[in-house]
Amino acid sequence: MNKFFLQHIFDKHRNTEPVAPTKDIAAWALRIIRLLFPEQTKEYFRSEEEIEIQFKNLELELRNILLSTYQCKDCNPEWRAQQFFESIPLIYETLKTDIQAILEGDPAAKSEFEVVRAYPGFYAISFYRLAHQLYLLDIPLLPRILTEYAHSKTGIDIHPGARIDAHFFIDHGTGVVIGETSIIGKHVKLYQGVTLGALSVDKSMINTKRHPTVEDHVVIYSGATILGGSTVIGKHSIIGGNVWLTKTVPAYSTVYHKPEIRVVERETV
Repeated sequence: MNKFFLQHIFDKHRNTEPVAPTKDIAAWALRIIRLLFPEQTKEYFRSEEEIEIQFKNLELELRNILLSTYQCKDCNPEWRAQQFFESIPLIYETLKTDIQAILEGDPAAKSEFEVVRAYPGFYAISFYRLAHQLYLLDIPLLPRILTEYAHSKTGIDIHPGARIDAHFFIDHGTGVVIGETSIIGKHVKLYQGVTLGALSVDKSMINTKRHPTVEDHVVIYSGATILGGSTVIGKHSIIGGNVWLTKTVPAYSTVYHKPEIRVVERETV
């Protein structure tokens, strides 16, 4: 093999900062989710003291992950880990509203246990809510690793920077994309294939709101694409399947795509 190529690869290995593997970071997040929702695991704890020890161990593990994460060695990992775990009760309460939204919004959902154990939307939202809190603490890299891991498992792509309020429901979910500067209100329901994206992508827009705002009690059906940082979907609106939107929709609107479908009978022999 070409020696210059080998030298180049060696230099990359020699100069790259070590980062905890994605599987270890994801496993840490899963342990938090399963501690909060034992429906996802066969491991149960029988005292408050045992649970407190688990949280302390997870906090220490986060500190160690941050110490091994690129650009975070000097970001005060102990303080950030402590702040993150102080937010866990609020994350838990918000996730409970997400579970309730699924139970109320999906006739096929029979129980909280089923939602927690089997729904990809809840899986993706759980990872997002953990990642978003890390994002708010200005922790680099780790939030994106978590949401991309959930993306790989569910097909649901939520950027950790998106702001998503309580009672959020993603039904089915595959192909959903929620961009970094999206803002989503309470009691919003998205179906598969929905995109909340940017009208254009340019590096100069890094500090610009590029993605839509969706207000409270909005339903967006499958395949809808909503683009632009100034685009607002007003509260209590319904956006139909396959709609393409780049401008604001007033509250209490119904927006739908009207395709023309023709059926032509062929002559039989």
